[in-house]
Amino acid sequence: MDDQTRIELEAAAFRRLRRHLMEDRPDVQNIDLMNLAGFCRNCLSRWYQEAAAERGIEMGKEEAREVFYGMPYADWKARNQTEADAETQAAFEKSFAENVGDRG
Repeated sequence: MDDQTRIELEAAAFRRLRRHLMEDRPDVQNIDLMNLAGFCRNCLSRWYQEAAAERGIEMGKEEAREVFYGMPYADWKARNQTEADAETQAAFEKSFAENVGDRG
């Protein structure tokens, strides 16, 4: 497989993952994704921001989130996220420290 085809397939897989998380399963909470998989939608938006920076494109955290979420993050959060219980929050603190650390 040539590099351009590989890049196109990877981009298509990313777009499908984004669509799954944003349209098919908006009910899945970011905190649950982080606790189970070590990443969430915010991580994906941060990775998008980091990829832009590697190419010399300046993009802030909120701008990257808006690109990924398709709306301001505050709007997404208000529509789709719920408060987590204390046990879930504690698990998140551990997972976040292990997977993100001070990059958040």
